[in-house]
Amino acid sequence: MIVSTVCVTSASLIPAGITVATRYLDLAGVFSCALLGGAVARTAGLDLFGFLVVGIISGLGGGMIRDVLLQHGTPVALTDYAYLPTAVAGAVVVFLIKISEESWGRLFTALDAAVIGFWAITGVNKTLAVGLGWLPAVLLGTVTAVGGGALRDVVLGRVPAVFGGNGLYATVAVAVAGVTVICVYLGVPGVGVGLGIALALAFRLTAVRFGWNLPNSLDWQPRSEAAATLRRRTDPATRNGKDEQSHPRKEPS
Repeated sequence: MIVSTVCVTSASLIPAGITVATRYLDLAGVFSCALLGGAVARTAGLDLFGFLVVGIISGLGGGMIRDVLLQHGTPVALTDYAYLPTAVAGAVVVFLIKISEESWGRLFTALDAAVIGFWAITGVNKTLAVGLGWLPAVLLGTVTAVGGGALRDVVLGRVPAVFGGNGLYATVAVAVAGVTVICVYLGVPGVGVGLGIALALAFRLTAVRFGWNLPNSLDWQPRSEAAATLRRRTDPATRNGKDEQSHPRKEPS
């Protein structure tokens, strides 16, 4: 009874109008990321089939991961006939019109930033609509935004760009998802849509403009006596030096 009440309460936070808007935001993200997938396929020198596969994975991957994790029926990409043609259309456009991945990055950075907003908002609204709480909503909003691109890069044998050096891509998605959740719980989900997209544009474009990135791994090492002993034993240079001291070379006479 308690679980049922929580589900009804969470689902009631998303009005019907926002649900309709969420679908169109989702489709806008599908088309835009299929375009980017096509640009990556061109850079990799793939044929038409490769364009279609990479475009579909890029456009539909994040949403399908989200829907599978939600376990709330068949993924929408397989039940709503607008999704697959939208992804195919994006890949075909780039197949017919020559545009490189670098050109896409220069010319359509703003659209790429908007897509982060579209999909983070979509993931949040869909998650809350099925009755889950704020933390799963932030998680699945982020997964929706970055999942397709990560799958595309894995298929092409590349380190996913979301793992670093890409202008705070996932960080922007987390921020947008968080703002959207707050607005939904405050009872103004429509404001959350507009504010989320604006935040995605401002945050992402600023990060790209000034080269903001999260820090890499730190070089700090523990300085206890035990740690120092372990380093001396595992460091080949130190070990070789000890070996030479213990067993000095005999100089030829």
